[in-house]
Amino acid sequence: MTKAPVEGGRARTGATAAPAPPPDRAGRALEQLGAVADAVLYEGYLLYPYRRSSPKNRVRWQFGVLFPRDWVERDGPVEPGISGSADSWYQQTECLLRVERPGAVVRVRVRYLQWQHKQAEEAVRGERCRPVASIRADDGTTHLTFDEAVPCEHEIVVPLDDLLVRENVFPVGAPDGEDVEPLPGGAGRVVRRRAAVRASAGVVAERVADGVCRLRIRTENTGPAPVPGVPRGEALRTALIAAHTLVGGDGVRFVSLIDPPEELRLHARACRNAFTFPVLGGEPPTAGRRAPDAAGTGAGDGSAADAVLSAPIILPDHPQVAPESPGDLHDAAEIDEILTLRTLLLTDEEKREARATDPRAARILDRVETMPPEILTRLHGAIRSLEPAPAPSAPVTRPVAPAGRAVWWQEGADDGLSPATDTVLVDGTPVRGGSRVRLRPRGRGADAQDMFLVGRTAEVAAVLHDVDGSVHLAVTLDDDPAAELNSWYGRYHHFRPDEVEPLGPLADGPGRGRPDGCP
Repeated sequence: MTKAPVEGGRARTGATAAPAPPPDRAGRALEQLGAVADAVLYEGYLLYPYRRSSPKNRVRWQFGVLFPRDWVERDGPVEPGISGSADSWYQQTECLLRVERPGAVVRVRVRYLQWQHKQAEEAVRGERCRPVASIRADDGTTHLTFDEAVPCEHEIVVPLDDLLVRENVFPVGAPDGEDVEPLPGGAGRVVRRRAAVRASAGVVAERVADGVCRLRIRTENTGPAPVPGVPRGEALRTALIAAHTLVGGDGVRFVSLIDPPEELRLHARACRNAFTFPVLGGEPPTAGRRAPDAAGTGAGDGSAADAVLSAPIILPDHPQVAPESPGDLHDAAEIDEILTLRTLLLTDEEKREARATDPRAARILDRVETMPPEILTRLHGAIRSLEPAPAPSAPVTRPVAPAGRAVWWQEGADDGLSPATDTVLVDGTPVRGGSRVRLRPRGRGADAQDMFLVGRTAEVAAVLHDVDGSVHLAVTLDDDPAAELNSWYGRYHHFRPDEVEPLGPLADGPGRGRPDGCP
């Protein structure tokens, strides 16, 4: 087998159709997205407790997996959607960009993990070795047989004018390879093997308005199908795992598909993304600070940016890794502080197994065990903004609390509040439990999942009051087949009063909910 060009654990190649421009604002934007892109690359790679024997680490590779087409479509064509949790043989990204000057150049980075099998082999007579599940070297280190992965990255640089003429297709696969690591004392060896991945990325653009183009990037697994009937675990050997795309350029800026300018809303809606979704990169604009324009003056449009991350995990525009987080735990849905504390509580035996499972698990253990107290304290929480709170836009009607009521953290602070019967005015209409509303989540700043609920109708279950004085409505969707079950368990969607539209007068009596009257 040929040896893969792995440098520092990363296989990197280039597919360049234009001279690579010097690093500039656009190049820096791509680099700034690196931390978020790496979090996407390794999301779910290895989960707490980071041991091979853990059931959750026996079913892996859940996001952005591109198999050979014949294997994934053995039971019929795949149904396209933007969720990358569904297996596919291709990903398609479409996004809008504004052309700022002649001679603009587009940069594309296709990134994924290549499957790698780590096999522990024990030395026997002579120079022969036999495969084993685990082996202990003379230095006391244990090595376990396990499936790892190697990060691969391909960079494509091509003039925008070329993309407007025809589609440009580039190879973005990875060669097979084998690495042998002898163990101290002649106890045996660890052999890491990789199967070849065959893939291509097609890039093309079309003009949709004056100075605006739609860019399409389609990554495909072009490898031959495995033997019919091969299970998913074996088919992963030639798959692109956690595939995603970074897009930047020189002389271009990208438009948000989540919150596009009004004049480009129809063009944004016409973009077709399959098994991935593009979001803007860079720092999010905040009150008093706007996103930079082409000259970097800070007078730009908050719905545009210099780079895009197209990921199989649904993200908001301008995703960020929390600055308090000291490193990746491969589970972005979990709270860093809780996961760190639970990792510290692993037994010595569990920690030894985790270290032997994968080098990334060993690094996590090293990090949490040597974490200074001040870093651990930072994980407890952070306030991102201390901007003045806006005046309440929706007055709340509720029983007046008795004079001298306790502050929110003391007993009795909830006296006078009744989520099931409190009302809130929305556009002059009282809304409470039982009211029906239409969902209108705000564009910028809304939860990414809420954007899929635009225009849906729902029933209000409760009016909830936060300790900071803000109000939210707990609702159940009218067309959700599990609405009754979710109500029973108290699982709701939550929206601000200015994100809903009342559909009628106040309902008589409280709406459906848990039988104990709680929201």
